[in-house]
Amino acid sequence: MTHPQSIKAFQRVIWIVLDGVGAGELPDSATYGDLGSNTLGNLGREFAKKTGRTLQLPHLQAWGLGNITSIVGVPPSQGGPTQAAFGKACELSAGKDTTSGHWEMAGLVVKKPFVTFPNGFSQEIVDRWVRENHLPGILGNCSASGTTILEELGAEHIKTGKPILYTSADSVWQVAAHEEFFGLEKLYKICKSARVLCDELQIGRVIARPFIGNPEQGKPFQRTYNRKDYAQLPPSETYLDHLTRAGIPTLGVGKISNIYAAQGIQRNIDTQGNTDGIRVLIEQMKTVSHGLIFCNLIDFDMLYGHRRDVVGFGHALEEFDRALPEIQSSTHPGDLVIIASDHGNDPTYRGTDHTREYIPLLAYTPSNTGLSSLPIPLGTRSSFGDVGATVSHALLGATIQDPQLTGTSFLNLLSAP
Repeated sequence: MTHPQSIKAFQRVIWIVLDGVGAGELPDSATYGDLGSNTLGNLGREFAKKTGRTLQLPHLQAWGLGNITSIVGVPPSQGGPTQAAFGKACELSAGKDTTSGHWEMAGLVVKKPFVTFPNGFSQEIVDRWVRENHLPGILGNCSASGTTILEELGAEHIKTGKPILYTSADSVWQVAAHEEFFGLEKLYKICKSARVLCDELQIGRVIARPFIGNPEQGKPFQRTYNRKDYAQLPPSETYLDHLTRAGIPTLGVGKISNIYAAQGIQRNIDTQGNTDGIRVLIEQMKTVSHGLIFCNLIDFDMLYGHRRDVVGFGHALEEFDRALPEIQSSTHPGDLVIIASDHGNDPTYRGTDHTREYIPLLAYTPSNTGLSSLPIPLGTRSSFGDVGATVSHALLGATIQDPQLTGTSFLNLLSAP
């Protein structure tokens, strides 16, 4: 049900998630062992130390990125032709993973954290999965880094045909298998089977982790972009469902559809990392005339955050910054661009886990009605759900009243009444 707080509906919303790009520790970060984490702030300092230069993010700086948290080389914007808006949002959900972050942005607060298995999965449940899929057994069944476990067990996997099962600090059942020796479709099949078991265990995601290579031939193992996530079905409707029911087209780019188990996403285009994701996003902006384009750029998290690769993370941010002018020039009056994140993944922090942080918010509309010459402060939003509330408000022209959803639209700060 919509609320009478109405505006003229926007034609398109381009919603970009910089996966794992946090903006400073949340007040409860100590509870999660993440005191002092700040993906953007710590990255800026350590990148300068490691490379001898500061991050080059002039376009994100103009949009107000440096106004959100202190970043070496990215000062607060003093205004200019872009006239964007900036802020940050607090997470209400229990946890700090991809699923809870994306679900909350779409209005669903995860009150009980997904179950984790730091010591691996029970032998009973593993044996059941092995029987159901006629597997010769499994390797691993432990909490591990995805790259490390390939080095340790990749060769044995090829020899035995046993898939590699592992987890992490997140609520995930991950299965690594060689694309050629095991087969990609077979990997997907056994992961779909695991999704049924994981629904019983309340595990957030099953992740198929295909890899290639053969060290005996001088080819190191490396994961590919044929990864697939099989998420738990959201327990209730999200802002995305309200959009689709109203006839608003919703397009996912990257792993979006997987995260929501296709609920509320009508069409999805899989991508091969950030470079490909940016390319697809811009292509779709030039052809899709109406609705939501919802894009996840995964490399910040997958390639650089978890691997604690400060330089790679910085270069990925610079790549996105270089693409921002084309993204901006592909917008039209009646468009709204929102840049956000789903959690932190501070590459300077200990361990390899996500970090409990605020997420950055940047917003821009070329219609520019109601914006001054200075970047507009959105403030500290009380929930990630403010993103989804704003997206739906923009596309429907009115706010949604649904007691199961969280979020307060900030569209009134971007548009004249």
